[in-house]
Amino acid sequence: MLYFCPMNNNNIDEAAQIIKKGGLVAFPTETVYGLGANALNPMAVAKIFELKERPSFDPLIIHIASYDDLKALSTEVNEKIMALAKHFWPGPLTIVMPKSSIVPEIVTSGLDTVGIRMPNNPIALELITKAGCPIAAPSANKFGQLSPVNAHHVKKQLPDVDYILDGGNTSVGIESTIVSIDGDICHLLRPGFITIDDIEKALPDTFVFDIAKPEKLVSPGLLKSHYSPKKPLYILNDSIRRLPANSGLILHGRNNQLYSAEKIIYTSETHDKIEITAHLFDSLHKMEEDESVKNIFIEPVEEKGLGIAIMDRVKKAAYQYNNSSL
Repeated sequence: MLYFCPMNNNNIDEAAQIIKKGGLVAFPTETVYGLGANALNPMAVAKIFELKERPSFDPLIIHIASYDDLKALSTEVNEKIMALAKHFWPGPLTIVMPKSSIVPEIVTSGLDTVGIRMPNNPIALELITKAGCPIAAPSANKFGQLSPVNAHHVKKQLPDVDYILDGGNTSVGIESTIVSIDGDICHLLRPGFITIDDIEKALPDTFVFDIAKPEKLVSPGLLKSHYSPKKPLYILNDSIRRLPANSGLILHGRNNQLYSAEKIIYTSETHDKIEITAHLFDSLHKMEEDESVKNIFIEPVEEKGLGIAIMDRVKKAAYQYNNSSL
């Protein structure tokens, strides 16, 4: 049964009861909406994979509301992991670390590591606290499709979820940064709102950084094709001279309109990367839902700083359409 109503304390109480009983709750974080279940209940977690149609080899992130949970879920919470967590949590940073025996294998897809984060959203933190357990939660969408940044996006893709907590639009708009720590080395597994530069400035001389290319899926977001709309998506480049009829165009500033299109959406007025990030998935959803739009084109951004995370999402969203003809 679907419950859908504005957020208030009573709704969080009801949602927490559903989590306790082994059900699924879609809830807002600062990044995107998550599809949550009791992380310590393997039967409940299995429902996440079933509802999302997510392959079992793709591990989940566990969301916590206290550092006590972190120490219970991992066998190795050293000084450097704690320094990273204390500085960036609550916030959009996931740390992959060795898991403890209480974490079910279904959560980690059989790996001996687990990704953990503390979300910076009062609804999410209250839900975790009232449920009395850590919550495993990937994005609340069908696997491989556009990430949800409001409750409408969740309802569109997952109408059969047990409960949706409506917290409005998310503030960050893309999934968390994911890192793993190996001694002094901080491996970047998935770029996000928190950049390597942010970590280096916050914790100088603490880590050596590298971009990890693991052989196995040790965290979400590592597949080449992901976050995709149901309509063809193309990244604008010099070889595209004219857009086909019925095209939608996503631009990041008012000073760069070189094409005419059926529909134009601006993620930012001034190429502000924080604004672009916040509006990226919402813009793609709007294009997907507009019946007048048959193809979607998007302006790229410079792959520097936050632009690395933006283009990571854009390239993966467009990947399956790379070889299709316009």
